Amino acid sequence: MNHTLVETLLAFLAQDGCTDVEFDRLALHLSAEQHAGNPAFRRFCQLRGVAPRTVKSWRDIPAVPITAFKEVTLSCAPADSAERVFMTSGTTRGDVKGRHYHPTIAVWDASMTRTFAARFMQGVPRLRMAILFPSEQEMPNSSLAHYLALAVREFGTADSLYAVGLQGMDVEPLRHMLREAERTRQPCALLGASFSFVHLMDAFARTGESFRLPAGSRILDTGGYKGHSRELPLEDFYAGLSATFGVPRALCINMYGMTELSTQLYDEGNAVVPSVKSGPHWLRSRLVDPLSGREVPRGERGVLVHCDLANFNSVTTILTEDVGIAVDGGFLLLGRAEGAQAKGCSLAVQEFLQAARP
Repeated sequence: MNHTLVETLLAFLAQDGCTDVEFDRLALHLSAEQHAGNPAFRRFCQLRGVAPRTVKSWRDIPAVPITAFKEVTLSCAPADSAERVFMTSGTTRGDVKGRHYHPTIAVWDASMTRTFAARFMQGVPRLRMAILFPSEQEMPNSSLAHYLALAVREFGTADSLYAVGLQGMDVEPLRHMLREAERTRQPCALLGASFSFVHLMDAFARTGESFRLPAGSRILDTGGYKGHSRELPLEDFYAGLSATFGVPRALCINMYGMTELSTQLYDEGNAVVPSVKSGPHWLRSRLVDPLSGREVPRGERGVLVHCDLANFNSVTTILTEDVGIAVDGGFLLLGRAEGAQAKGCSLAVQEFLQAARP
């Protein structure tokens, strides 16, 4: 592991921001390191006719299709030396899961805590938290489980609790915590996967219960249903959260992240949906036509490409399968690629695999 590079990254993440020149300088340095140390990425670049000397901006770095994490090892350091390995939870090809190798978890943790403090805690040092997702001990290869464990450790109070385990949801301790928050007027936070909130709202609807959590209480959902619950339109989902828990929709915040990235993006609440998503200064996004790889004109729908400088060991730049549209301050997330855009993503995967496999 390149300890000097890790120290450089940690210092970069600790800055209050960066210029375009500073971002490009580090992005190009990381791309060159990955070209040298990551054989699959190097072969892909060679197919594209891209060499480190020809990359002048982060926009020039070839975007690796997200599915590639399921197909090849994307790591500069030996995979068996990784401190942590995060695995994707969903699978579209049998039991094949994507793997993201982290030779040190320090960069991932710094990325999470710095952004979480700014975008979710918003100046509040600690809150009592209820986590609607299994613990890190139960799901050691889940990036979301680690994310939520960090949230509790760094920003939660000692009486925070987990309300979901591998066996399902335990509503009674959660009900007690919510009633106690109402009684004591101490704000709290609920965090978890969107499908867990659907199950929780359904459980309280069956008993005719709702809550008026104290001012300053907030909710974080991580999106996605993946067949775990009925799927709600965004408007119904956030209206339901606000009605059930008494939290204003401006404090019902969505986190957009994925195993293949080391950084999460957030919105400023969901008073209006779809909400504008954006990331910290070490992540930049663009929208492309997956068939050509070229950026789409502003205002047109495209597939999201993220350049995440915290992804120092795998690849910085990833072609997702998410469709969005650029707006002031970030982008609107519109759903999964379908039709021609999905076909373009599939062709990009085929191209990558053709090049990446020796």
